[in-house]
Amino acid sequence: MGIFDKIVDYLDLLGYWGIVIGMALESACVPVPSELIFGFAGYLVFLGRLDFTWSIIAGVTGGLIGSIIAYAAGYYGGRPFVSKYGKYILLSESHVDLAQKWFDRYGLKATFFSRLLPIVRTFISLPAGFARVNFKKFVVYTLLGSIPWTIGLIYAGSLLGENWQILNSIGHEISLIVAACLVVIALYYYKRSCKRSGFKDE
Repeated sequence: MGIFDKIVDYLDLLGYWGIVIGMALESACVPVPSELIFGFAGYLVFLGRLDFTWSIIAGVTGGLIGSIIAYAAGYYGGRPFVSKYGKYILLSESHVDLAQKWFDRYGLKATFFSRLLPIVRTFISLPAGFARVNFKKFVVYTLLGSIPWTIGLIYAGSLLGENWQILNSIGHEISLIVAACLVVIALYYYKRSCKRSGFKDE
């Protein structure tokens, strides 16, 4: 039995607590795919064994717990601590470097919108901890960023039903599509606000 099959078995056994634990591990930089967790959770919602709203709450809660753990590791241990002990949870240095580049470019805001990006969403809390950003703001951005991804995947899993595993195979592509849509929307409103400002100046 593969590791993913074991994860599904635990989710099936533990229900909401399985979602919390799974997402806590994923957000604490352990390579557990959120597409797998939320996809199967959506399938359990489809079967009527889990409630949609409570599944979302469990997913967001687990993600926040894991993100805080990763933030604390970065805050108190710094990059040397992560480099030394990260191998024990299969943490990739290249993935941390990628998250660091996003954080260096966008700062604390990266903890919000990168929750929709593959790989980066799992590791973005570490550089936030390295930089020792304001903890309350970090928590707020983390919550706001994780909610759309959580709702979207659980809902998709419930729609797909017995075909929920499709999410596990195309999860990264979905992330990129969602991220691209957000960029387009942001540019639209930015240009719109610029036009309004221009009219006012005239």
